[in-house]
Amino acid sequence: MSAARPECLARLVLATANQQKLAELSRILQATGMEIELAGLAGFPGAPEVPETGATFAENALLKAHAIAQFTGLPAVADDSGLCAEALNGMPGVLSARWSGKHGDDAANLRLVLGQLEDVPDERRGAYFACAAALVTPDGGEHLSEGIVTGSLTRTPRGHNGFGYDPIFVPDSAELTTAEMDSQAKDRISHRGKALRGLVPAIAAVLG
Repeated sequence: MSAARPECLARLVLATANQQKLAELSRILQATGMEIELAGLAGFPGAPEVPETGATFAENALLKAHAIAQFTGLPAVADDSGLCAEALNGMPGVLSARWSGKHGDDAANLRLVLGQLEDVPDERRGAYFACAAALVTPDGGEHLSEGIVTGSLTRTPRGHNGFGYDPIFVPDSAELTTAEMDSQAKDRISHRGKALRGLVPAIAAVLG
């Protein structure tokens, strides 16, 4: 028989079915010492899939967080993030997850970006990852945090950690791609890590 959920723990929903994102926020919250029960969308059958129709990362994060807070009746965190390549005029940007046409096909998205940059010289392969993270309460209260990490793009994928464009992104002052870094090293510098850590004071105030 499984143990009952401790009713004394405050509950927070992360508006994603991505287990890697769930693990990342769990690590960040654990590091603060806050005792919070964090759940992903797998624990809420029927949760809506919210179209990312916003023109910015912040708009998309808020859209998702509002929808999930309404659906669950719990405070919800959502993020939107993407790769912005200098040689592609800041794209894929908000289209990062569906750059190849099919949402969430990481391998196809990565191949397309590499193909588009094939003839771009090293000095023009600068890029940055951007993330907006939103906390929305069931009564409609909003908190927003943003983070970026700058770097450059490799010509071939390297590493098997992370997801998305991690295998071709080398942060400034690093030699490893973010897919070659361990979770703790990536959390310290990543755009998502920065954005999520920026929400910690708001999460503590809402759930404290």
